[in-house]
Amino acid sequence: MGDSDLEFDFELLRELTETDGVPGYEEDVRAAVRRELTAATDEVRTDAMGNVVGTVEGGDYEVVVAAHMDEIGFMVRHVTDEGFLRLDALGGWDPRILRAQRVRIHTREESLTGVIGSVPPHTLTDEQKEKEQQVSDVHVDLGLPSETVEERVDVGDLVTMQQTTVRMGDLVTGKALDDRVCLFAMLEAAHRLDDPAVTVHFVATVQEEVGLRGAQAVGVDLDPDLALALDVTVANDVPGFDAADHVTELGEGVAVKLKDSSVITTPKVNRRLRDVADSEGISHQLEVLPAGGTDTANLQRAGGAVPVGALSVPTRYLHTPTECAHVTDVAAMVDLLSAFVESETGEHDYSL
Repeated sequence: MGDSDLEFDFELLRELTETDGVPGYEEDVRAAVRRELTAATDEVRTDAMGNVVGTVEGGDYEVVVAAHMDEIGFMVRHVTDEGFLRLDALGGWDPRILRAQRVRIHTREESLTGVIGSVPPHTLTDEQKEKEQQVSDVHVDLGLPSETVEERVDVGDLVTMQQTTVRMGDLVTGKALDDRVCLFAMLEAAHRLDDPAVTVHFVATVQEEVGLRGAQAVGVDLDPDLALALDVTVANDVPGFDAADHVTELGEGVAVKLKDSSVITTPKVNRRLRDVADSEGISHQLEVLPAGGTDTANLQRAGGAVPVGALSVPTRYLHTPTECAHVTDVAAMVDLLSAFVESETGEHDYSL
């Protein structure tokens, strides 16, 4: 484990993060999730949207724990006469980080490697230097003749970042830690759970990155008594930010979300999460996120009012191919989620 003595199934985390699955096309991730939940829960099912639900039977009180499967990516919107690809974004990309990245194009028959083109600094014009970049400006070079590209690539084919997941000191870095690192934590907690007092639905949701869509269906279909969502959050503990502006910091534990721009979590759920963390000696920090949202919002209100909580893994460089999370924070999420669910009796008062 390097600098850490934690038990940590890095191979499962690597499988989840290196597997490709953009919004609406999560099938390869779904296969891994179904395998893990089949071994950990009493029943596994997939709904019409592609959400996977693994249920551990307990009492009548029902708890949903959710983490999303999808990662941000692209769809091919045009193939030029010269054989280059133009892209449409699936999720929120910062166009500044796209240049010179290696990507994978998923066609019906195969996966192709490509690169997003970048103009060398030697030939940049002043206009190009000053222009605000857009996803629509980038092109993918496949290194193939235009006739071959036209034969092998269609509009609508999917594009993901070609990236590996590696250990870097006490951190894990790679693509799609948003939200596969929390998906990993949920699966680990599911494997730990034994004979709960309440019924627990472990849900791997779809299409979070394009509007929390899978969670909305889950909120209606399962109609839980309590819901917890797991996602990453901003860790801006890097040069250029004052300590007062840090949303979270790496290595300080799992974050208990108080609010983001889509939700204010239920105060009594927050309080119990913090109390459980204190009693179990689990490192944690509080999260106030100025912008952004997670599945928590739709779980709170899609099927009527539901008390909600949210746990987050602090992550640097979100929505890039080099997202970074600290292994102790991931372990803390597993520990707190497990302890919270195991101690849920259905008799706690979460009313306002």
